[in-house]
Amino acid sequence: MTDSALDLSVSEPDLAVSEPIAGPDPELRARVIAGIGELLPRVLKRELPDLPENACLFDELGLTSASTLELILELEDSLDLQIDVEEIGEDDLRSVGSLADFVTGHTITED
Repeated sequence: MTDSALDLSVSEPDLAVSEPIAGPDPELRARVIAGIGELLPRVLKRELPDLPENACLFDELGLTSASTLELILELEDSLDLQIDVEEIGEDDLRSVGSLADFVTGHTITED
């Protein structure tokens, strides 16, 4: 009886440890970065050079609050996803990379 109690206590923590931990989806993030690069020139109505991830959306690229909304809506359409924007903040809109991180972490999946 002591052995089975010992086996039981050892197997329970193993189950807890083996649970996968969900993290950001690197494939989705890459798609979002590509989508931003493709859509920004159309939203801003001008040609843009290659966009590094640290390019500042407002200061360098001239994004406005209206064009930010347009960009997010265009991203949803082109990538066929829904973005939960309720928690979006100023830091999430600082750069191409920070917006991609936000979108990747706030995509609504339909079950």
